[in-house]
Amino acid sequence: MKDDNTIITTAPRFIIDHNVGTLVRWLRMMGFDSIFFTGENDSEMVNRAISENRIILTRDTGIAQRRLVKTGLVKLLLLTDENPMRQIETVVQELALKKLMQPFSRCIECNSLLEERNAQEVQNRVPPYVFKTQAYYRECPGCHRIYWRGTHWEAMIKKMALFLPA
Repeated sequence: MKDDNTIITTAPRFIIDHNVGTLVRWLRMMGFDSIFFTGENDSEMVNRAISENRIILTRDTGIAQRRLVKTGLVKLLLLTDENPMRQIETVVQELALKKLMQPFSRCIECNSLLEERNAQEVQNRVPPYVFKTQAYYRECPGCHRIYWRGTHWEAMIKKMALFLPA
């Protein structure tokens, strides 16, 4: 993708092949609309990428050879590294995503945009210790998962810092 001289100025949307599935949660954590393609038919993935204006992330060289990809109708980033952390680093660098990130704005489970909630709205839905110690909450309108800035949030921030360019 890098060689077409395209500069991405709006947050891209992704469709992620099963062979790089770990990227789904990381990209969602960074705020990118990312879906996991679980089908077996590569043509279905390519067609979905076209219809939903998504960039395909894959390690499958066969998909990269498809006519729709070669002509540029479908955007694809072919990842060569097997290590998920290096894969996400490659995606962030190759697509210049750092400035487009909106961390913790999407549900890492279902991809929905999170909505802010006050403590009273989640009081009976979070552990008592969390309710006593946290003031900032977000809820997924899709799966109703509640998020807060606990130790897991801090750990994710630290891990993200490892693969984000300075």
